[in-house]
Amino acid sequence: MKHYLWARYRDARRSTDELVPSLMSNLLNPDAIFSNNEMSLSDIEIYGFDYDYTLVFYSKHLHTLIFNAARDLLINEHRYPAEIRKCEYDPSFAIRGLHYDVHRAVLMKIDAFHYIQLGTVYRGLSVVPDEEVIEMYEGSHVPLEQMSDFYGKSSHGHTMKQFMDIFSLPEMTLLSCVNEHFLKNNIDYEPVHLYKDVKDSIRDVHIKGIMYRAIEADIEKYVCYAEQTRAVLAKLADHGKKMFLITNSPSSFVDKGMRYIVGKDWRDLFDVVIVQAEKPNFFNDRRRPFRKVNEKGVLLWDKIHKLQKGQIYKQGNLYEFLKLTGWRGSKVLYFGDHIYSDLADLTLKHGWRTGAIIPELRSELRIMNTEQYVQTVTWLQTLTGLLEQMQVHRDPESQLVLQEWKKERKEMSSAACSARTRTPPTSCGACRASRTSTWRP
Repeated sequence: MKHYLWARYRDARRSTDELVPSLMSNLLNPDAIFSNNEMSLSDIEIYGFDYDYTLVFYSKHLHTLIFNAARDLLINEHRYPAEIRKCEYDPSFAIRGLHYDVHRAVLMKIDAFHYIQLGTVYRGLSVVPDEEVIEMYEGSHVPLEQMSDFYGKSSHGHTMKQFMDIFSLPEMTLLSCVNEHFLKNNIDYEPVHLYKDVKDSIRDVHIKGIMYRAIEADIEKYVCYAEQTRAVLAKLADHGKKMFLITNSPSSFVDKGMRYIVGKDWRDLFDVVIVQAEKPNFFNDRRRPFRKVNEKGVLLWDKIHKLQKGQIYKQGNLYEFLKLTGWRGSKVLYFGDHIYSDLADLTLKHGWRTGAIIPELRSELRIMNTEQYVQTVTWLQTLTGLLEQMQVHRDPESQLVLQEWKKERKEMSSAACSARTRTPPTSCGACRASRTSTWRP
């Protein structure tokens, strides 16, 4: 049996090596647009856009700015130890889609089936051993009631917070850095308070205008100039398409950014511009009316009967927006970067077509297109199939061989997943290959 199993192994390996060249000739285009549903753009009459990370993209300096500003707020306003000023932002530490256990102060990947991905659980800046994770959670599955919904809430309160916003990358890193400082220095602390303080500090970087002022003062440092943005918007306008902008950012900040990437006449391209919308509340709260903002940024008290082109409006709500514009249903295509707070409700409740801007996808596809990655994932899937077929052999000699294969499979899965450091945890091909196996442990 031992010789038979290894012969099958070599045959499978040979087949994989022969298959890889054909797979390499059919790679995904990193600059492509991917569709989850059939749609004809000829049916789209109205185009809507978010601002941050949709029309405007930021340089690597922005997250360092947010991290440093929030860290300083922790020290100056929340009385955290001055030593944490030594903490520096690490752009490679966190990715979008991670979950944070507020009470246990651990950051982790959880897949679409609510299973913790062992080896990805961090307390502070250190990996938590698998055995400790399993003991902590009585297994590796997290019950649904402990998971957060679209907006970070669960039926048990803030038990598990999922970070889906690009701006949350500095928040996760700061949480982990401060946790690390407390743990290394044996400082007794309440994890819930730390979570709230870091959350409030990150929020204040936005609300107090720290981030906005810094970007406006050095826009070339923080904003990535995109020469095609104006051409795309102008082409839509020239073809008679209606366009609108809904953003949580303030008026002066949006105006300066759009002047930089589109031009001083950018408002002529948009039929409706709404700032400080407070999404996702904008999509669900019917109570807040619109207010017009004049050229000096002053809020006017006039009752809004129509959303006029060339004007800027603040707050409001989607139901009033639909009433004033009549823009409904599948004729509208709205683009945003936050899958939940920007897009989910618009699709589920209002029938809009939506497009998710996911900047990580380009770098992900480039990694997936490398021969090493294709080779690894193809062999991982082949080896998984081989294990499924050969698991019927229960004699001790066969079991030793199968254990070697399982060990190799686990190592390959971890390596392939680690190579894709910028991906949400549920999208990794290696993770999917690991989860779909039916062979017995």
